[in-house]
Amino acid sequence: MNASFLEDNELADLLVQREIGGLGAAEARELEALLEASPGSDRDALAAAAAALTLAAKLPAEPMPEALKLRLVAQGRAAVGKAAAEKVVPLAAKSAPAKAPGSSLRWYAAAASLLLAVAAWWPRMNEPQVVAVLPPPVPTLAEQRQALVAGATGAIKEPWSGTEDPSSAGVSGDVVWDPATQTGYMRFTGLPANDVSAEQYQLWIFDGTRDDRYPVDGGVFDIPAGATEVVVPIHARLPVRQAALFAVTVERPGGVVVSSRERIVALAQVATG
Repeated sequence: MNASFLEDNELADLLVQREIGGLGAAEARELEALLEASPGSDRDALAAAAAALTLAAKLPAEPMPEALKLRLVAQGRAAVGKAAAEKVVPLAAKSAPAKAPGSSLRWYAAAASLLLAVAAWWPRMNEPQVVAVLPPPVPTLAEQRQALVAGATGAIKEPWSGTEDPSSAGVSGDVVWDPATQTGYMRFTGLPANDVSAEQYQLWIFDGTRDDRYPVDGGVFDIPAGATEVVVPIHARLPVRQAALFAVTVERPGGVVVSSRERIVALAQVATG
């Protein structure tokens, strides 16, 4: 019997059956006889081809990534080209070209290599895909201030005015305060940088419902050297029911509980009416 794997369906069926569930004694003897009758048979190549064809029949339909498809097509063309080249005979030969032993097997071996490559890729396609979710960027203080100005309908916005203190010369900017959320920001240009080892700036909020001797502490802050515009968040230590005046003083590092108000460098009067 001189049938190749391509041409002998019985041989192919027996090989696939052996890969799927095994063969009985009679079928095993029949397969052995068919293999012995096939000249140049490469049993390993036949087994690989049968395993690959069995695998292809079991795989569910699923789109393959374009890059993998192109790579496999290139591998298949290379294998097929090699097989075709080995079947070419010289033109001078007048007799019918002899079939290269095992040439059909090379086609199946090429198919096996491609299908087994797909088998190696397939489990990765079924694994859960991990997608990194980056947190949204934190808005800058300037952006937070702008959002408060744009979004808070009842927000107070007043410009800074100077005082007689030498550090007050050239100070400009504004203060924004939202009574509903008790949040706000100070914006400064021209306020001198402070020596953090000797002093800090401190905000005071005068509440129209409280004694003027005890304004609400709005927090201490620094002005870095070389800064052209600085935005500072307000940290009111107590609820402010009716903001009437904002004042910035120069105090010792860490601030004070009650200011002597000897050095007031910026004032913002809240308009009434």
